[in-house]
Amino acid sequence: MPTTTTLKTRIWLDDEGRAWIDDTKVRVTEVVLDKLAYGSSPEELHEQYPHLSLAQIYAALSYYYDHKEEMDAEIARQLEKVDRMRAQAGETPFEKHIRALGLRP
Repeated sequence: MPTTTTLKTRIWLDDEGRAWIDDTKVRVTEVVLDKLAYGSSPEELHEQYPHLSLAQIYAALSYYYDHKEEMDAEIARQLEKVDRMRAQAGETPFEKHIRALGLRP
């Protein structure tokens, strides 16, 4: 007799349409950025995020590849926001000190 398995959805969207890993405070983009930046395997991501199960990591990656266009647009928006914040903040005292020591142009 065949059995039926129900798969649990491990990703949810907030009011702004951002994807989150279920039962965590981790957005899908966080895991994906580590995958894209460092080429991390799911097992390596599990070492970086030990509080996530491998199933949650695979779910995040699956969600990314199933919604790649929207996710890439969200990542681009996040990076643009970081660039704007960096430009507004200007040079930090530490950066000024390093520059004064001649360790940075």
